Amino acid sequence: MTKIAPSILSADFSRLGEEVGRLEAQGADWVHVDIMDGVFVPNLTIGPGVVKAIRPFTRLPFDVHLMIVEPERYLDVFAQSGADIITLHVEATKDVPRSIETIHSLEKKAGLSLNPETPFEAVAPYLEDVDLLLVMTVHPGFGGQSFMEGCVPKIVQAREFMDDHGIHAELEVDGGINYDTARTAIEAGATVLAAGSSLFRSRDMRAEMARWRQLRCQKDD
Repeated sequence: MTKIAPSILSADFSRLGEEVGRLEAQGADWVHVDIMDGVFVPNLTIGPGVVKAIRPFTRLPFDVHLMIVEPERYLDVFAQSGADIITLHVEATKDVPRSIETIHSLEKKAGLSLNPETPFEAVAPYLEDVDLLLVMTVHPGFGGQSFMEGCVPKIVQAREFMDDHGIHAELEVDGGINYDTARTAIEAGATVLAAGSSLFRSRDMRAEMARWRQLRCQKDD
């Protein structure tokens, strides 16, 4: 079944704890938490203190996406703050194998992400060791961007590589996800959809997520 990971980048930050709690009630599978440093991406969001503060509001896994330089410096603090999955960018990490090993030593799941312009080959050598591959379908840094169709072949390539090599990691797609692009991502092989504005601005989040999951059933048929 397709997993839905609403991104709290689009939530109401004045009542973030309540928003996170609402996601569980609405039927989300994960909570996607975007961490931006204003260096790796041109925006600032939240840090480990906020992650720790909102952790008690839900039992859902925290899918923490580190869009920061030298993320290896902050693995321990985000693990302690309540992250369940810690995803690094291959473009920002000095030693990818060691960082993955560190995350696992902290008893967390390790993810690896790549930007739209980064070729799939940059992450392929590490996929046997990660629990999640996150393919960006927008340039990271801001919510509300449009899905980049040019990234679809990369999702397909990742799916084929993982299947051919018996890799059972999740394949997550993040950026410009709505009902139509969710269909595209699922058809390309995605198993997790990270989405912000299209869910938080929907009239019925639970119903919208159910529509997206139905796309997986249609694909399997």
